[in-house]
Amino acid sequence: MRVSIIGAGVAGLTCAVEFAERGVPTEVFEQGDSFGSQSCSWFAGGMLAPWCECDHSADLVSAFGEQSLAWWTKRMPTLVQRGSLLVAHGRHISELVALGRRTTRYEWLDASGIAELEPALAHRFPKGLFFKDEAHLDPREALRCLADRFVSLGGRIHFGVASTAQSDGDHLVIDCSGLAAREALRELRGVKGEMLVLRSSELTLHRPVRLLDPRTPAYIVPRQNGVFMIGATMIESDDATRITARSVLELLSAACSLHPAFAEAEVLEMGTQVRPAFPDNMPRIVWRRDRIYINGFFRHGFLLAPAFAQMAADAVLTGESCPQVAHEDHA
Repeated sequence: MRVSIIGAGVAGLTCAVEFAERGVPTEVFEQGDSFGSQSCSWFAGGMLAPWCECDHSADLVSAFGEQSLAWWTKRMPTLVQRGSLLVAHGRHISELVALGRRTTRYEWLDASGIAELEPALAHRFPKGLFFKDEAHLDPREALRCLADRFVSLGGRIHFGVASTAQSDGDHLVIDCSGLAAREALRELRGVKGEMLVLRSSELTLHRPVRLLDPRTPAYIVPRQNGVFMIGATMIESDDATRITARSVLELLSAACSLHPAFAEAEVLEMGTQVRPAFPDNMPRIVWRRDRIYINGFFRHGFLLAPAFAQMAADAVLTGESCPQVAHEDHA
């Protein structure tokens, strides 16, 4: 058997690595000129937070997310596992309480506990939730790491190529092309996400921090050298051409609400991309005669892609299946 994978975002590259590690000759075809450059993976936060991400399908997200976290830990040497911190201003403590009822694997922190964990946030928040087992990574570095791993296993990545191949005999085609597959996967919709990259010499954070606010929720992910990624909006839209002034204002307001030092930060980048999502906001593996589709990662691409790559490889190579693998007869 040989495998052709369409798309070099996080879904396509994790799938490519998984098949290559199992000894299957695998190639990746990417329509863009570099991996991830035209995908929502390029603009992701890179948080591996199975227990924070409990707003939708909590049990599935936590189970598959924990599986993916173990996958990344073995393959991503620069992964940072210092947990995730969720905070809220006093008037919104009820948001923390409600979240705590929907998830597990956290501990409550008071103001002194928050200050001990993140000194920059001392005296700013009365309570927080700390998820010590969670992690984060730099998405762009992770895509490069996956590509290097795949090539070292004998895989090949073809850029600037739009593959139209179909599964035939011992040749299996796996489509991880996101919204580009919407003609075949009619239930897919676009959810626009926008982000900012800031640099501040006045502020240090050691882990992703989420601000729970009913109006402007946001997460702040630290990178190296005083760089922070601020995200991300969720807008029901297919328009990936621009970031709106309103979104910039909301993201900056949320960052400054977390810490006023962000008001003096340098804006390095503004970005937007449209994420593919099914109606239940959970990914699916759709197996048809002409190809297998792995799609619909919503805001959980880095969190869930490895688990779905493993499920796809198990289904193909061992016949093992699960409810997330849907066999459909039509081509």
